Amino acid sequence: MKFSIRLFPEITIKSRPVRKRLIQRLQSNLQNMTRRIDEQIKVRGHWDKLDVVCEGADADVVAQVVDLMQRTPGIHSFVEVTEYPLGDFHDIYEKAHAIYADELRGKTFKVRVKRSGKHEFRSIDVERYVGGGLNQRSEALGVDVHKPDLYVDLEIRQDKLHVVTNTYKGLGGFPLGTQEATLSLISGGFDSIVASYMSMRRGCKTHFLFFNLGGHAHEIGVKQVALYLWQRYGSSARVKFITIPFDEVIGEILQSVHHSHMGVVLKRMMMRAGEKVSDRMGIDALVTGESIAQVSSQTLPNLAIIDAATEKLVVRPLVTMDKQDIIDITREIGAYDFAKNMPEYCGVISDRPTTCAKKDRVEKEELDFDYEVLERALERRQVISIDEIIEDVNVHAEVEALTKVGPNQVVVDIRAPHEQEKKPLNLPGCEIQLVPFFALAAASDEFSEEKEYLLYCEKGVMSQMHAHQMQERGFSNVKVYRPGATE
Repeated sequence: MKFSIRLFPEITIKSRPVRKRLIQRLQSNLQNMTRRIDEQIKVRGHWDKLDVVCEGADADVVAQVVDLMQRTPGIHSFVEVTEYPLGDFHDIYEKAHAIYADELRGKTFKVRVKRSGKHEFRSIDVERYVGGGLNQRSEALGVDVHKPDLYVDLEIRQDKLHVVTNTYKGLGGFPLGTQEATLSLISGGFDSIVASYMSMRRGCKTHFLFFNLGGHAHEIGVKQVALYLWQRYGSSARVKFITIPFDEVIGEILQSVHHSHMGVVLKRMMMRAGEKVSDRMGIDALVTGESIAQVSSQTLPNLAIIDAATEKLVVRPLVTMDKQDIIDITREIGAYDFAKNMPEYCGVISDRPTTCAKKDRVEKEELDFDYEVLERALERRQVISIDEIIEDVNVHAEVEALTKVGPNQVVVDIRAPHEQEKKPLNLPGCEIQLVPFFALAAASDEFSEEKEYLLYCEKGVMSQMHAHQMQERGFSNVKVYRPGATE
């Protein structure tokens, strides 16, 4: 099995040395990630494309590779190809007929041949011969060169024939790590999730900064969605997840700042803290999910005042996007349920908040703010590698993980519905409840005190976080089911 990758078009228009660097990084990213699936997979770089070769791979491995390439930045599209030695025209026709005959039934078609190397024929000569043969010896409706129902794609490279069997759309963007790093201020809501994703898609190694405004459940939820984004779209680069406790900062704002300016001052304090963190990490840009006029603090005058609190570049990928478009993107990237059910903590609620803050007024409001509170928050920050969330979800007590299900125990599958459907949990004789993580809070009200509930997810990360959260809420009968764990 072989896949041929078409590069994101903006890569192909770069200068020769830049294009070469981008292609090499994409090749390196793919090789590192496919190696986690199967060490035998090879990624080969060319000037105009990449080949991913999965010799002898089974269907499950191939499916994982397809999924991986569909969510890897830098790929415009890719095709699944079957490779043969190049024969004569009739041999080419027979290879195409064997693969496309059933699919051509009742459809119009067009043969497209892409050729490289020196040959004694033209691409159009092959197109005519193969097209004529398929038209005569298949149940196709006929040839349509303008708007066919199906394309028969063939590639001839030197002495090899590649017959395209499937075409897939890629993510686009630049290969991760080819642009400078960013620090994304993530709250776990729709906006910050999409902004973080768009930063990664554009090739930026994206670290995460979370301001905890007082809710432990919120921190767990944000770590969960940050881990998801990294695993799906950024796992070729290791990044940091930084938590800053901001509850005391909120308290100081409530005491020192007029209610009409609390929202703007809070954002300025976040910018100052983000600047200090990014300085230590050697990062020049902060990413936020603000969109013009979405809330009172996001009017153009207020955004200008907020930006004035930092010398860092503030990148706002969503600045002109509508809310519904942002929500739609969370669905496309699989993060909608995370955002919709994210616990929230409202630190400041302004009465008649200003929509046109003035610099002198804001600076006057900040005169009474005790900046030692901000410094203490920065000193108490927690920094972990994003992949450490998998082993250590940064909770104070490890929830017991069981490898077997005993009497009077119920396994609660908290995976997303599409994961439950794709890989059903098969435990003969055991009671299983399907409760997606986003419905767990409501479903837990029906848990019986007479039973033990074992939360299950594929990697054991979400189950550990949610089990810990439930134990903190008083559910002492909740544990984790992890078949691969060591007792």
